[in-house]
Amino acid sequence: MNYRHSFHAGNSADVVKHSLLIALIRALQQKPGALTLIDTHAGCGLYDLGGSDAQRTGEATQGVLRAFAGTNPLLDDYRAAVRAVNAGDEARLYPGSPQFLTQLLRPQDLLILNEKHPEDADTLRGVMRGSGAAVHERDAYELWLAMVPPRTARGVVVVDPPYEQTDERARIARTLAAANRKWAHGVTVIWYPLKERITHARWKEQLRKLGIPKFLVIEHWLYDSEQPGIYNGAGLFIVNPPYAFTQDLPPLLEAARAALAPEGHRGEIICEWLGA
Repeated sequence: MNYRHSFHAGNSADVVKHSLLIALIRALQQKPGALTLIDTHAGCGLYDLGGSDAQRTGEATQGVLRAFAGTNPLLDDYRAAVRAVNAGDEARLYPGSPQFLTQLLRPQDLLILNEKHPEDADTLRGVMRGSGAAVHERDAYELWLAMVPPRTARGVVVVDPPYEQTDERARIARTLAAANRKWAHGVTVIWYPLKERITHARWKEQLRKLGIPKFLVIEHWLYDSEQPGIYNGAGLFIVNPPYAFTQDLPPLLEAARAALAPEGHRGEIICEWLGA
């Protein structure tokens, strides 16, 4: 599956990913100590929902536009973050993860961004100019391992690859295992698309064997039954999520499910500890 950001900006996966990312960072910021935020696959940073890539898929209509049409206050922080990059209330531009993270930065926090694709990296530098973020153009997995542990006592690594390579999941597993040996208390967020449940269950089992103690699995399945051969949803693996985040998670996940359920489907959210 090719999941280049520009084709899928603002889709249902982005709504779930970014609303949870906001909640996670804010939970960590309940403590005053500095955070280092590292985005290994940062993309362009900002996307035109009227552009040719986004219009080709039209996925924002089933994602951010549904979230904007809703009124559940639990999604207010997400909607506010999207509005912050738009001139009015309408979502014409969509912020990538770097923009969401920038909005969350406190003076003591640091932001490190990485994008290997040369054209996207150039665009990212322009979008992030003046933000104080460090922008790298390196192999994502090499950077991930090189940057942990960060200079600050606490930090978050966000891993959001396009899954273009057949060995993407294997590289994630290897790098996560190595990073966890270096930085066992670090927080890591790994995004993934969902297609076949069997394939996903196999990967979960591989990750379970890493033996990481606090490993949260969140799956957002759009349809009431598996739709073979198509995109069925997306999820997040979160290593070492703070208690303040997991405590408030169920109602936020329910708000996202209700907002994003396709016509005729209720959808499903699975939230569980890996190995529990």
